[in-house]
Amino acid sequence: MGRPLVVVAVRQEARHLDAHDVVLTGIGKVSAAVAVTAAIAARRPSLVLNVGTAGALRDHMTGTHVIGRVIEHDVDHAFLGRLIGEDLSGEVVLDPDIDVTLATGDAFVADGALRDALAARAHLVDMEGYAVARACEAAGVPCRIVKVVSDTASDGAAATWVDEVDRTARAIADAVAEHL
Repeated sequence: MGRPLVVVAVRQEARHLDAHDVVLTGIGKVSAAVAVTAAIAARRPSLVLNVGTAGALRDHMTGTHVIGRVIEHDVDHAFLGRLIGEDLSGEVVLDPDIDVTLATGDAFVADGALRDALAARAHLVDMEGYAVARACEAAGVPCRIVKVVSDTASDGAAATWVDEVDRTARAIADAVAEHL
């Protein structure tokens, strides 16, 4: 097994990670799954550390959070499981002792109603975490996800993300230093 691999969605989030072996996945679940699967096959890392920004689905969620469980929020796994007659979980448990759930979907959440609906199931929301965790699970590589809150996943979230990107990139670098 090789060195740990740091996985980040976009270069803005990785701007302070110069000293690390970083894979930029691009945005969304498909891009993340493809990039992480290829990186695992090529590099055989001992650990994948996915770091990046996330929207807060609950008002008290600020700062940096280690994720215990990640779910895919934009697929109805229960319905599809009934349809095909198989159990489909749509979740990966990374650490059962950590009570922070990340919901992953392919849309940037910037809507109060969607935020409230997702908050019933998760604490934070992103666009890559579930795909990274599933790729690692399939390859048998340990995965850790650490997210920095960049916005409130409601109206104005996109503008907040842009305004906060340097601060969150510094917090991401601090998280990598702490977790590797």
